[in-house]
Amino acid sequence: MNHEDLLAYYATPGPFTGVEGFEEQVDALPNDIASIADAVQSLLLHEAWAPAYEVKLSEKRTAEKELHTAVAMLRRAAEMDAWLLSPPRADRRVVGVCRHFATLFVAVLRHKGIPARARVGFASYFEPDKHVDHWTGEYWNHEQDRWILVDAQLDELQRTLVQPDFDTLDVPRDRFIIAGDAWRMCRSGEADPMSFGVGGTDLWGLEEIMGDVFQDLAALQKVELLPWGWYGLASEDGTWERELDLVDRLAALTSAADADALAKLRVLTANDARLAVPAERVERVQEAELGTGSTRPA
Repeated sequence: MNHEDLLAYYATPGPFTGVEGFEEQVDALPNDIASIADAVQSLLLHEAWAPAYEVKLSEKRTAEKELHTAVAMLRRAAEMDAWLLSPPRADRRVVGVCRHFATLFVAVLRHKGIPARARVGFASYFEPDKHVDHWTGEYWNHEQDRWILVDAQLDELQRTLVQPDFDTLDVPRDRFIIAGDAWRMCRSGEADPMSFGVGGTDLWGLEEIMGDVFQDLAALQKVELLPWGWYGLASEDGTWERELDLVDRLAALTSAADADALAKLRVLTANDARLAVPAERVERVQEAELGTGSTRPA
């Protein structure tokens, strides 16, 4: 695999990022990153942010965060009359978490032929002195010859409350820390593992970082799992603590995420079932949300 192969790979949809049935609406969106991020924000409502929009969520609405695929999100939006080109009221947006914003953002970019991938890690801009579990989108900017992180969740209201000191369409890599970098920082003593975790919970520390390394590994394979959908080695209680050298390697490769690293990750996942996203899980999602059990060729 070379760099051009890498970009071609991320310019096509994965199992969860097709937009079948909504091509016309997605095509009608402008191709600029700001407009695409705005469209995603107009369709989705982060569960934890609902009170800020004066929205009270029912149990049924909260269950929408279990949706995996972009198609399922768009279908649910259409059921509520929310639409890509007509921003709805906040209470008619599909409920999700940061992962849904990143995944839908990536789905739109890939449909438009723009290389994009979801990234899993930790944001330093939500809580003082804390690195909060978070997802962003990342796209390849041909003019600047670099990958750029985009926080597609932070709309005008959230930016007003969070007050980020950077452009959310070009997030600095020391403000959103890729999971592999967070792992390296904590393993080297550069950072405190207990400053990394899930906001509003007691889930902090090295285990949470390890889990995000695996979620990022899956996302780099174009399988954007739900944040609580740990798999393989990550889901085996205590096992990862005996495999620190292996997690070190995964962290380094996912952090690099270039053509050489992806090729090495493919070899690792092909030869160690504990590192591969279970195909049956992907098939179950596709069958439930797309009406098919066959996985899309990667």
